[in-house]
Amino acid sequence: MSITREEAWNLLNEFNKEPFHIRHAEVVEGIMKYFARELGYGEEEEFWGIVGLLHDLDFEQYPEQHCIKEQEIMKERGIDERIIHAVASHGYGLVIDVKPEHEMEKVLFAVDELSGLLGAAAKMRPSKSVQDMELKSAKKKFKDKAFAAGCSRDVIRKGAEMLGWELDELINKTIIAMREDPKN
Repeated sequence: MSITREEAWNLLNEFNKEPFHIRHAEVVEGIMKYFARELGYGEEEEFWGIVGLLHDLDFEQYPEQHCIKEQEIMKERGIDERIIHAVASHGYGLVIDVKPEHEMEKVLFAVDELSGLLGAAAKMRPSKSVQDMELKSAKKKFKDKAFAAGCSRDVIRKGAEMLGWELDELINKTIIAMREDPKN
């Protein structure tokens, strides 16, 4: 079964109470919608957004079973297998062996960690925003291994590689995607 954005939002909020996790889901949703339009999948923009919104569905309650428990939850609710595969694939090589295959899944894999790093970098700026962030300053934070240490640079690099993009291109496009939301 397909799932509406409202149903996805309700499901997200059923399993997530921390504002940080809910906000991260919204940020990734926005980035995914941007890339759907940017990469020629405009007719699937809502679908890409829902995948972004639900990608960490299980993380708050089941961090040790991340990407595993969310599959069970979604299967129990009869959610579209494409969504289940896509959200699980962002944990490829880390917690699960579901490989990102579709371009959408590769984008999710690449931008999940990157959005966290860029969000943390934005908070350090006088503007507290990505609105005026440039690639150069984002790369400086990326290279500083002590900064946002929980955001895996290896995963981000691997995501760019999966997409066939240069790292700079991925970072720059993700900044642009994040700028679409004035809260970023």
